[in-house]
Amino acid sequence: MVPAAVASPDTASGRFRARRPGTARDGRFRADIQGLRAVAVLAVLGFHAGVPFLAGGYVGVDVFFVISGFLITGLIHRELEQTGRLGLRRFWARRARRLLPASAVVLGAVAAMTILVLPVTRWASTAWDIGASALYVVNWRLAGQSVDYLASDNAPSPVQHFWSLAVEEQFYLVWPVLLVLLAWLRRRRGWRLDAVMLAGIALIGLPSLAWSLLFTEANPGQAYFVSTTRLWELAAGAALAVVAHRLDRLPGWAAHVLGLAGLVAIGYAAVRFDAATPFPGSAALLPVLGAVAVIVAGGAGRRSASARLLGVAPMRGIGTLSYSLYLWHWPLLVGAAVLWGDDGTLSTSAGLAVVAFSVVPAWLTYRLVEAPIHHAAVFARRPSWAGVLGVACTAVGVAAAVVVALALPRPEYDGNTDAPGAAALGDDPGSDPDGRPADTVDTMVPDVLAAPDDMAMLDGELCISDIDGTRLESCAFGPPDAAVTIAVVGDSKMHQWLPALERVAAERGWRLVTYLKSACPLTTVDVAYEGEPNEWCAEYNDARLDRLRTDDSLDYVLTSQVAGYAAGDDPQDVRAERMATDLRGVWSGLEEAGRDVVVMLDNPNPQGDVMECVATHPDELSECAFPRSEGVRASGAAPQQEALDDLDDVGVVDLRDFICPGDQCPAVIGETLVYRRGSHLTATYVESLTPRLDAALLAAM
Repeated sequence: MVPAAVASPDTASGRFRARRPGTARDGRFRADIQGLRAVAVLAVLGFHAGVPFLAGGYVGVDVFFVISGFLITGLIHRELEQTGRLGLRRFWARRARRLLPASAVVLGAVAAMTILVLPVTRWASTAWDIGASALYVVNWRLAGQSVDYLASDNAPSPVQHFWSLAVEEQFYLVWPVLLVLLAWLRRRRGWRLDAVMLAGIALIGLPSLAWSLLFTEANPGQAYFVSTTRLWELAAGAALAVVAHRLDRLPGWAAHVLGLAGLVAIGYAAVRFDAATPFPGSAALLPVLGAVAVIVAGGAGRRSASARLLGVAPMRGIGTLSYSLYLWHWPLLVGAAVLWGDDGTLSTSAGLAVVAFSVVPAWLTYRLVEAPIHHAAVFARRPSWAGVLGVACTAVGVAAAVVVALALPRPEYDGNTDAPGAAALGDDPGSDPDGRPADTVDTMVPDVLAAPDDMAMLDGELCISDIDGTRLESCAFGPPDAAVTIAVVGDSKMHQWLPALERVAAERGWRLVTYLKSACPLTTVDVAYEGEPNEWCAEYNDARLDRLRTDDSLDYVLTSQVAGYAAGDDPQDVRAERMATDLRGVWSGLEEAGRDVVVMLDNPNPQGDVMECVATHPDELSECAFPRSEGVRASGAAPQQEALDDLDDVGVVDLRDFICPGDQCPAVIGETLVYRRGSHLTATYVESLTPRLDAALLAAM
């Protein structure tokens, strides 16, 4: 993420010697670039600490991309200019000795923190993340998880921030190889170096920019992490490195204006952007062009105002530590949130305190690891040793992942036991002692390690479409000539009931046909996904509603959802009313088409992760209970109930009293863990509700 150290050629020896980070192509140390690094890392740190006015502080990463592209391409240009060739082994060895030792130290520390601090439920995924980070492919893993139903509601990874390092390293695997090919063509054809390099930059940057614009609109979750939407940002810095020498004649007044405008652009993006801003896409142009402007202004002959601001000693000092600060701050925030956070979340003041403390390990890592290895003359003389060092550091990261994986205990109970679950509750669960939160239980199923995989299935199949995609998919269970055919329709909160529905259908001889899609309730209004209208859901619902209206084999539509609000910028109560109005229209329309509609009221939704709380407090399970009133308010039940007010013909199934019997919703009922990830029920607990669901369905039908 933070650019590697660059090197200058020693023309007498033919070797390259290390130069200070922030050194320009012409060999001048650029204090303003060190200061710009400080701006970038402070924006990221403030954003991660939860500073309210830095909701867009993530743009600091984009500033880093531009800086890295500028500095490293300046090094490459100088080597090609003076020798006509680029030593790939030497180039990659420099990158390895600059980046990998510090990252290996942090990955090892994260492995230790995982075992000592994080709930055991997070060890397996963290082990995979550490391994992917060590191999610099974690950005693709995170991109896959962003639209993966199985990974929904996952807590943030302590190495999630390594995604930007992965993007950089992938760029610097492709970019030098392309330049070697272009340099060969240049020698054969006599082309000018600058023209050749700009052509190569265009080959990478322009398609990446176009893809970023398209993919961010189509799939913002994946677009944020994948390399293909980010390469143009490094290419922007690379292009600047090639043409920067032509900008030295920039008038002083223009340098002042350009530099200040660049800082304003970066600051505006950091303050005005937020989680709902589609990113990178066109929005990333603002911080990227802002960074370009600041670098151009700082390279002008006279010192610009921005260069003076950025070149002061405190900014240079922060810039020097920026790489280590970036590496350390996020794992410390994740660990602190587990130890001291409220429902896994730190207050802004606590977040700032953790970020401030991260200076300590960052400074130690810089002084004891980063700087000594970076400046070690032996690696400049023997680049192959730096390659060995890089392999060793990568091995350390992979070994850290293996250690976490091996430390993971085996689940004791997988859910296939005789624990009573909801069967422990009587007909008046509100007054039943078994429905009250308890601190300990003799056994618990599923074990917290098995709970993430204790998911709803229908006849062994998952039977729910992923968040992305629009193709109508379904599963069927039961005899084709059944007297009753029920369409099971909605999002993951309807999907969770499949284990009990399968048993009821088998007992009654009914047929089930599923039309389920993650994050996609049965509506005609837009619903939000990652702050934007979910266009996949809208298109899917067009096909889904058409199928429900026209398929005369369907007798009933059984539906539920978690979404309580329509998408948009209106106040929450307005969006809730719009959702209720739409649900009423959809359900009455299906009734008019000859389908009997039955609505399952959404279960109370916890605000924290119950499963992780149970893993952290195995002898204080009452700590994991949550108020029923808050859980109901956070669920999709309110708009469902409002929509039902004037629909006498629509049936209702309400099993909330058997999920949360009293004022406090327990984590465990009848020795059975109630919740898995987020607000979703474990399949084991749902299965224990089969008799209750059977009776409620018969009454509603």
